[in-house]
Amino acid sequence: MSRLSMVIFGATGFTGKHVAKELARVSKSDTTLTWGIAGRSKDRLQKILEDISKTTGDDLSSVKIIIADVGDEKSLKEMCLQANVLVNCCGPYRHYGEPVVRAAIDAKAHYVDVSGEPQFIETMQLEYDAMARDAGVFIISACGFDSIPNDMGVIYLQQNFGGTVNSVESYLSTSAPAQSRQGGAVNYGTWESLVYGLAHYNELPGLRKKLYPERLPTFKPKLLPRSVIHARKDGWCLPFPGSDSSVVYRTQRYLYETEHKRPVQIKTYVKFPTLLTSISVAFATIVLFILTKVSVTRNLLLKYPRFFSFGLVTRGPSEEVTNNTHFKFELFGEGWEAGTDVNSIPPNKKVIAQVSGVNPGYGATAVALLHSALTVLRERDAMPKESGVMSTGVAFRNTKLIQHLCENNLKFEIVNNK
Repeated sequence: MSRLSMVIFGATGFTGKHVAKELARVSKSDTTLTWGIAGRSKDRLQKILEDISKTTGDDLSSVKIIIADVGDEKSLKEMCLQANVLVNCCGPYRHYGEPVVRAAIDAKAHYVDVSGEPQFIETMQLEYDAMARDAGVFIISACGFDSIPNDMGVIYLQQNFGGTVNSVESYLSTSAPAQSRQGGAVNYGTWESLVYGLAHYNELPGLRKKLYPERLPTFKPKLLPRSVIHARKDGWCLPFPGSDSSVVYRTQRYLYETEHKRPVQIKTYVKFPTLLTSISVAFATIVLFILTKVSVTRNLLLKYPRFFSFGLVTRGPSEEVTNNTHFKFELFGEGWEAGTDVNSIPPNKKVIAQVSGVNPGYGATAVALLHSALTVLRERDAMPKESGVMSTGVAFRNTKLIQHLCENNLKFEIVNNK
């Protein structure tokens, strides 16, 4: 049986719908692409295709519908046997991801997802890297808003720095329409992953010690964290608690261990327009962290997300809100000019890269995920010779992924070079 180019698992979910719609658009100009959608309900899957057809006017009758359930290992393997690349949109991944990864490896199908959950991502590397290498497949998580902009952004900065990068400070800023307060701007699945991630945050140190028994050498000058609340350019900033820094670390550690490249140090922050907003978010984050630690309050967070998020979380934000939400990552790189002895003088060069786009959680995520999958299909020769469980920066650093993202409204650029 010939395999489809890719299969989208979890296509009836909020992210899966956007990925399917984006794939329908891309496949119009590439008739060699064959694809299918997978999930538990045939009726719901059929409805997704009908809705996309109504929106785009495309005939999707040739798109294959596959029935698969995370609780049924046989169905997962049968699904993966039909795909060259399995695109997994079924989260939270800490609950539902591992059986799909295992099935993909067993079926020798490449795998990509949009997980922003460090515990899941790093556990998969620890437990399945050797198996994936033996099977000759790539297992690549964090191919969406978490963490393409920062991980590939650092790679982009390194490639365009004109010297050696020592450190990067990344600042995320967003702007959303006023109605996001009433209608919500964040999908429930993202909230659910955040709640569980905070609840199990204490797992990470032990997990990372197993994954990396030996510490990296200390490189100087060491990038120190800024104060919890600090000003930068036109905003007030807090540490960004997402998975980006851990994903970038995995990439940079790999490059150091395999190619002896100096690893880039990174600190990630999120920027708000006013000091009051920054203080309010910091306080809310502390309260949220505490509430996730007790099962009773954690269940309340999951049951009443709109109340605890002050209206930001909903089960499917409107297209009007998401399509008018803009984001920007500013990556402030510091290092040395080409030819400089990095061990004898302080850093003498600064370059700022920027990654920007629209609809971060769903539009940009769908584009990044889909083009990650397409890159695995089309540019295997430009990817690492040895497969396995790896980050986007490791997998795609020598491919044309960034170029394709720029062509699809996820823009990478150098905005300052001095």
